[in-house]
Amino acid sequence: MAGRDSAHGGPVGRFAPTPSGRMHAGNVFSALMGWLAVRSAGGRVVLRIEDLDPRAQDREVAGLLVDDLRWLGLDWDEGPYFQSDRGGLYLEALRELAPHTYPCFCTRQELHAASAPHASDGTYVYQGTCRGLSPSEVARRSRLRPPATRLRVPDAEDPAAEVRFRDLVFGERRENLARDCGDFIVRRSDGVIAYQLAVVVDDALMGVDLVVRGSDLLGSVARQMYLQDLLGYSHPRYAHVPLLITPEGRRLSKRDHDLDLGYLRSRLAGPEPLIGWLASLVSLAEPGEALSAEALVGRFSWDALRAHPEDVVVGDLPQMLKL
Repeated sequence: MAGRDSAHGGPVGRFAPTPSGRMHAGNVFSALMGWLAVRSAGGRVVLRIEDLDPRAQDREVAGLLVDDLRWLGLDWDEGPYFQSDRGGLYLEALRELAPHTYPCFCTRQELHAASAPHASDGTYVYQGTCRGLSPSEVARRSRLRPPATRLRVPDAEDPAAEVRFRDLVFGERRENLARDCGDFIVRRSDGVIAYQLAVVVDDALMGVDLVVRGSDLLGSVARQMYLQDLLGYSHPRYAHVPLLITPEGRRLSKRDHDLDLGYLRSRLAGPEPLIGWLASLVSLAEPGEALSAEALVGRFSWDALRAHPEDVVVGDLPQMLKL
């Protein structure tokens, strides 16, 4: 499966929101940094709605996300694409990966009992429980419950297990696939294609060569690069920006409705105070400065983000925005 020819004058980046609720201030920060990175280099932006999970397939919420991006002044050149419309492409990639996959019958409870989570992102390191099941055992278990599909990674001592890359914010990184994640899911037991595979296919076919996202996804890079190699795709450049957290150390979340765009839009006459405040967190604007996204294009620099690789503690945002 070949990816799109990405010959162009600047980078191709993407917004990839999930319609599980309105964006919060942290989502807006990541979207803003990704948009500035692309626009400051004369590139193109693709909008992709990541609604793979049936629980997130809400076109009304997706419409609100699109409207919020327009209100923020974060435009795009292509899309929106919906992952829920692209299942055939993911299944084609899954068939291509078949020599490297196997059925897995482990339950979430069994996985949690078998290993401790990876320190960086809570991923459980798979211990290979189902890797060597015989065909007859696979057939027997399949009659009891549908399996997930796992991708086999090289053994820890195999040089191919070592993945190295340079993040544009965090610098040089390395991960051993066997030690840090183990064989990983590419299709869930309910038939839903896993995030790791879907985004790799989409980024390649959409010509995305610059991925800017929150630092909570830094641990996904090695798995995605391994998939890219198996499928014959090139590697995009990656940049992981800081997360916004509360003084108690909790990440902003949609589930907790942390200053979502519905609330912010009801209290702000325009996006400029919010955009300016978010830019000030990484010294792209002065505290209290109100700016449009377009006005920040000429100020963007990777050095500003490299100076703030850690999570950013935010205090009383309504007070700071004078809401």
